[in-house]
Amino acid sequence: MSAWSGKYVIGLTGNIATGKSVVRKMLEHLGAYGIDADALAHRAIAKGSPGYAKVVELFGKWILDEEGQIDRKKLGRVVFADPDALKQLEAIVHPLVRQAVELLAKRASHKVIVIEAIKLLESPLRDACDVIWVTEAPKEIQMRRLVSKRQMSSQEALQRIESQAAQADKLAAANVVISNEGSFEDTWKQVIAAWQQIASDITAPKQEKTLPVSQGELRIVRGTPRQAEEIAAFINAHTDTSKNLSRVDVIASFGEKAYMLLYLEEELVGVVGWQVDNLVTRVDEVYFSDKIPLRQAIQTIFSKIESASQELQSEVALVFLPPDMAQPEAAWAAGGYIRRDILELRVRAWIDAVKESKPSGTVMLFKQLRKDRVLRPI
Repeated sequence: MSAWSGKYVIGLTGNIATGKSVVRKMLEHLGAYGIDADALAHRAIAKGSPGYAKVVELFGKWILDEEGQIDRKKLGRVVFADPDALKQLEAIVHPLVRQAVELLAKRASHKVIVIEAIKLLESPLRDACDVIWVTEAPKEIQMRRLVSKRQMSSQEALQRIESQAAQADKLAAANVVISNEGSFEDTWKQVIAAWQQIASDITAPKQEKTLPVSQGELRIVRGTPRQAEEIAAFINAHTDTSKNLSRVDVIASFGEKAYMLLYLEEELVGVVGWQVDNLVTRVDEVYFSDKIPLRQAIQTIFSKIESASQELQSEVALVFLPPDMAQPEAAWAAGGYIRRDILELRVRAWIDAVKESKPSGTVMLFKQLRKDRVLRPI
């Protein structure tokens, strides 16, 4: 077994833009606790964190942005062009990441932990894993993803790809290989097949018996890709946009987020899309039927999201809403969600989450889920 008693640990790696995060999200849907070691590496060099001063001392103040934070793009241009510089950076960051992973894994209540790390095989984290999963994709697909999703130039994308160890080296160390060059459904089938090889007594808890639904009962269900068609139909019926979501669109969204569904007896009356990344809960889709009062809908479904988020050790919840959906503010405030500006957050990891996730034209509601921060000072 792994370094942590009672835990089964999946080490998930693969080269850049081969779909590691998508596979981690799929494993989370199946009941694993996901840890993004690469996101922890970003936290480790944020201003005020243990790695910050060492990195600035090593590379110079020119890598800082206007706010005094390390500009990861500037730093990346240096280290991905110089193997020695990359090794020096990793010597600072890897021990801090291992410390953070150790804390999160020990505190997690889940029996299965999945650690996503691009440098997993080159770091001490490898020794903590029971099994190694590797994602793969052809170079042309990696290039296309980096250019379209991360706005890299073709030259920069190629430099990132070629600066890494050959995919063949990772594949040689793999116990499970996930080919991530097709559709979400193709990848999902591979992940489920590999997951089923894990002993059932290690994985998810036993399912409770389904009881008859009583009149007027509200039920919360965590959505699965099997419900994609129902989710798509509900969103289409409760949005003003001309774009109609398809079942395939919603299935693809499961590679990034989870859906919490609210039923009034057997009728779907609410859909909320959410995710927890880097210990921050982010909600970017909220749809409710007028068959249930808004305040009741918010309190019912968001209490479940908060409970699930706290199991994932989330520190705060950020809700991004169209301005009209954020009204009336009293309905949201009753659930503890208050409108905030990004500058009021103060914590760098929370600010970064807003910058990464906030859709254009939305307002942000904020709620702190725990008084103590999980990772301090990392």
